[in-house]
Amino acid sequence: MTTNTVMDGYEKSEFSTAAVDGKPLAHDVYSRGEGPVVLVIQELPGIGWQTLRLADRLVSAGFRVVLPHLFGPLGKISIGGNLGRVFCMRREFALFAKNRTSPVVNWLRALAQELRVQHGVGGIGVIGMCLTGNFAISMMADDAVLAGVSAEPSLPLIGASALHMSAQDVQAVRSAIDDKGAMLAYRFAGDKICTAAKFGAIDRAFNDDAERVRLRTLPGKGHSVLTLDFVDTEGSVTAQALQEVIGYFGERLNSGTSAPT
Repeated sequence: MTTNTVMDGYEKSEFSTAAVDGKPLAHDVYSRGEGPVVLVIQELPGIGWQTLRLADRLVSAGFRVVLPHLFGPLGKISIGGNLGRVFCMRREFALFAKNRTSPVVNWLRALAQELRVQHGVGGIGVIGMCLTGNFAISMMADDAVLAGVSAEPSLPLIGASALHMSAQDVQAVRSAIDDKGAMLAYRFAGDKICTAAKFGAIDRAFNDDAERVRLRTLPGKGHSVLTLDFVDTEGSVTAQALQEVIGYFGERLNSGTSAPT
């Protein structure tokens, strides 16, 4: 008897690389859809139905969604449990690091390169959220990534006005965005995790002489713009944000050169 799971309809594979610290690191990867490739990096609560709803919307809009499974049970929200899991994954996540990027970003960069070759495309799009929101910014420096969306970037956990990347990474991202065009970032005005100070730090690092990261602050007190706090009503601020993301990816990944409007 076949057992139905929340990941039915997805193709499952495993991706392994030694790019993190010279030792093999492997995670399962789930893929679905046809079209330009968008890598959706899970947030701390996990790959629950809200993240799968986001994936559904992207697939319906004509994209191939790739979901790496980094931690936690599939199909469930487990904030406390996943926080404990991530604390134990010190090889991959540096939760409190200021001016340094988490090592798992190197695994994600290697996956992006693999996806570009596998699908024969000029590059892919990336969405990072909450715990992984910063990762989408860092990955803009990679030549396999043409478009990035950072939703409620929250690292480091202590130090809202600090960046989760080195000065060298910041400069590499700035140079890459100058070539590729601006990326997008979102937060709610009342978010106590991804605060105004965090967007201020991003603004100072990247937008001093040009708008490299288009900072969108939405009204409301939520946290997860595209998933847990997404209001699935036409015309809501989150629905408008998702439409902007879809339009941005469509323009950037189909042309490879255009900037978001």
